[in-house]
Amino acid sequence: WDTVSYFFDRIEAVGQPGYVPEQADVFRVRVRTSGIICERYVIEEVEFVLYDVGGQRNERKKWIHCFDSVTAVIFVAAISEYDQVLFEDSTTNRIDEATTLFGQICNTPYFADSSMILFLNKKDLFEEKMKIIPIRDDESERFTDFNGGLCTCEGECSAGCVETGIDYLRWKFIAKNQSGKEVYCHVTCATDTENVHVVFEACRDIILRKNIEAAGF
Repeated sequence: WDTVSYFFDRIEAVGQPGYVPEQADVFRVRVRTSGIICERYVIEEVEFVLYDVGGQRNERKKWIHCFDSVTAVIFVAAISEYDQVLFEDSTTNRIDEATTLFGQICNTPYFADSSMILFLNKKDLFEEKMKIIPIRDDESERFTDFNGGLCTCEGECSAGCVETGIDYLRWKFIAKNQSGKEVYCHVTCATDTENVHVVFEACRDIILRKNIEAAGF
């Protein structure tokens, strides 16, 4: 539902003959990743090779054992999906599934020497949803250890309710890491280009530092 309201607001523009998508339109298109997609980027004369893989259950068997020498793993989780269930399993909460998978990746020997970078994505949608749907739901026994409630702030949250929710979900992910390695966590909004730029600069530094250490410097 995270892109439906946006495109409904732009329905007249999108329906015009000769419509050309704006950058914001492209950012909000969702395409399910299938298989393993390789992208290469050159940033300040340094080449980065990025492998994009699907996180769905039926996709994992295609890649989970394929990478034993990657410098870093970037794990992207949509924190706005705390009240949603899996496409392939209507009984499993998406955050529960994501934290379980994150734990498996953190603790597998295949990534023992890889840096772990966690993106808690869709902060903007998370903030909007916290005003209408609580993280905790006792009736369905969803996140009953969360002590926060709905965000009642007008406009941007100023009372810390959103940060409390983010801190709780961050803890849910980090708690799955039993490897002892550091997890670099960033809260992101993929449609905010400045935010993404800052985060990727930090990720680039982590990856370059890891390569320098591996070279023995």
